[in-house]
Amino acid sequence: MDPTAAQPSFRQQPNMRLRNSAGDGSDGMFEDTSGAGLGPQSGYRNQHAGPQAEGFPGQSLLSDPMSNLAMAYGSSLASQGREMVDKNLDRFIPISKLKYYFAVDTVYVGKKLGLLVFPYMHENWEVSYQQDTPVAPRFDVNAPDLYIPAMGFITYVLVAGLALGTQNKFSPELLGVQASSAFVWLVMEVLAVLLSLYLVTVNTDLTTIDLLAFSGYKYVGMIVGVVAGLLFGKPAYYLSLLWCCAAIFVFMIRTLRLKLLSEAAAEGRLVRGARNQLRMYLTMSIAAAQPIFMYWLTYHLVR
Repeated sequence: MDPTAAQPSFRQQPNMRLRNSAGDGSDGMFEDTSGAGLGPQSGYRNQHAGPQAEGFPGQSLLSDPMSNLAMAYGSSLASQGREMVDKNLDRFIPISKLKYYFAVDTVYVGKKLGLLVFPYMHENWEVSYQQDTPVAPRFDVNAPDLYIPAMGFITYVLVAGLALGTQNKFSPELLGVQASSAFVWLVMEVLAVLLSLYLVTVNTDLTTIDLLAFSGYKYVGMIVGVVAGLLFGKPAYYLSLLWCCAAIFVFMIRTLRLKLLSEAAAEGRLVRGARNQLRMYLTMSIAAAQPIFMYWLTYHLVR
């Protein structure tokens, strides 16, 4: 047997194996494994990209550090502006002090209304103090408040609208004129009293809010007079208004004399001196102005 003839057949077997192995390698080498190799990573990315894709369009803008810095700067400017407005507003309208004038309860309102309608039996008119600070109105019936004047003004406007309706004269414009005129007269009254106190040079602890409260108590008598006139006619209006005018006059005299007159006059002793007489005249003038306003603002509502 020729050894050279068997040699090629002996060498072909490794070549066939190499082809088979190369064929297997080519199948694995050229197979598209991008989907399998990147499958977990793409799923991970899709999970994280999903909420951003579903979010609102400006989310990428809000995630910008410059946008966050601008928002923080804008909020700081807004807070500074709010503090500035509150400070300037408190200079003209002491909101912190207004809480004192609305610190009332049902018992106080009932007693105060009774005192405004019938002040003749009340003896102690001094405001109670606690550590040089007046107590809240709900603890002292003599303390001024703004709840009754505010509610009285609103109720007066509503009753005036009802009275105008009974006369077939109701209209929103006329009701607005009624409310604005009552408010203007109230402001003018307070300003006149402040000017008088300045001219007389009275050293008193009365504030503008106190004067506003005392001037607003007359709305209670005005409401009583108008309601009595609507229910029982014009004679009932005059009688009830006359009673309420006398009551508010006594109330104002006994309340303001402790604020405007000297300590000697407050204790009931004889008032002497030109300055004390001016204070007495001023007190009586303020008290006498209340019935005039009460009649002026209600006489046309009852026919």
